[in-house]
Amino acid sequence: MTAESTVPSTGGQPWDHGLSPLSVLPARTAGGSRVPVRRPPARPASPLPLLAADVLAALAGAFALEGAVHRPLLIAVLVAGTILLRPRATRRVLGVLDELPAVCGRIAVTWFALAALRAAYDPGLALSARSLLLGWTLHAAVACAGRGAVHWRRGAVLAGHPRPALVIGPAATAQRVAAALLRHPRCGVRPVGVVAEHLEGRGGLPVLTTDEEVGRALIQNGVGVVLTVAPAVRTERAPLLRSLLEAGCTVWEVDPESPAHESSDQLAGFAVRHLDLGSGRCGSLGKRLLDVLVSGALLVPVSAVLLVCAVVLRLTDGPGVLFRQERIGKDGRPFTLLKFRTHRPVDQHEAATRWSVAGERDMSRFCRFLRRTSLDELPQLWNVFRGDMSLVGPRPERPYFVSLFSQAHPGYAARHRMRTGITGLAQINGLRGDTSIEDRARFDNAYIDNWSLWQDVCILLRTAVALVRSAGS
Repeated sequence: MTAESTVPSTGGQPWDHGLSPLSVLPARTAGGSRVPVRRPPARPASPLPLLAADVLAALAGAFALEGAVHRPLLIAVLVAGTILLRPRATRRVLGVLDELPAVCGRIAVTWFALAALRAAYDPGLALSARSLLLGWTLHAAVACAGRGAVHWRRGAVLAGHPRPALVIGPAATAQRVAAALLRHPRCGVRPVGVVAEHLEGRGGLPVLTTDEEVGRALIQNGVGVVLTVAPAVRTERAPLLRSLLEAGCTVWEVDPESPAHESSDQLAGFAVRHLDLGSGRCGSLGKRLLDVLVSGALLVPVSAVLLVCAVVLRLTDGPGVLFRQERIGKDGRPFTLLKFRTHRPVDQHEAATRWSVAGERDMSRFCRFLRRTSLDELPQLWNVFRGDMSLVGPRPERPYFVSLFSQAHPGYAARHRMRTGITGLAQINGLRGDTSIEDRARFDNAYIDNWSLWQDVCILLRTAVALVRSAGS
């Protein structure tokens, strides 16, 4: 976690403190790659056509209902059940046959639930086996026909207007994948260039080796899809991939060696999977809910600890118990961070531009204890509760160092895609205090790229174990 004064370790290169403060905005885009295009991401296919097909199928199945008693209510239940149980697009669907088992199975569940509800309401009106089978048959047949028509129409549009794509990876492998995609236009992707570190061989699509060339390709060709074709590309070209995502591209990881199998997405026979690298996570609501619940629950019991620390710090170190400092949070927005004061800088300039490590000689014994046990960070629970920070995320830094590190370390600025945190993946791996900034940025971006709510819980548990051990040492 951060400190208040000396020079950070940056992989062996000392920093010149004579440098003038720089703008908070880095000279590069997030991640260090220069891809100047910014446009809204491509809209996913509208769910309305498939929804309309499902509702019409439910109405068709309702013709099998016997009698007129409560018919409108039964039709409403049938439609509602169909909508609630309709298949979700968890992967690319090529046609109705790909989702036939899911569609028929969910329709069967809907009809059995309807029959059970009707029998429970009035046993005399229970559906006969004939009505149940006829209703399911009509419902499933119309649903498959309607969905099949929607998928056929979408496939025809993709075949006629495939989305321009870039293929990133070793030139030879990328050219091979691009050639295969060009031979199968119905997959809806048309490669227009290859992005590689070096030119290899001749022929094939143009090879782009610089970020400027990639930016021009996005503008001139309207690129909307990016395919990576080697496992190492996701790590080695992560800054570029993040920039392409911000430019509105959809990113897919292609396995050029393994054939696609039944449970995987596929393009032209290649197994593919969608990458989002932490951009626009739909789990942000769950993360925020976890922050509010945990920080709110902890603020009450730790209030006694906060009071004791404040009183002891006031008696041993004088007035000014709380330390307030501007830090940079999500999307580069500044906020005021709270912590217990363990060091007194000479002036505001030193507080803003001087790095420190725990255990400085001029600290009192109690201040060193606060630093060693991380109790000085407890007031940040209020930052979490009010929404400035999260429990888990990249540690926030001062504007001066954010600007400095963003220009020196590709990927550092990309840490600000997510709300900063009290603890994080870098901290539980020993990267706190006077440690490598490059390593911290790498761990922080890996955390964001692979974020899950369960990962947050694991990091919090490992942090709690580390705090107990440090307090007992």
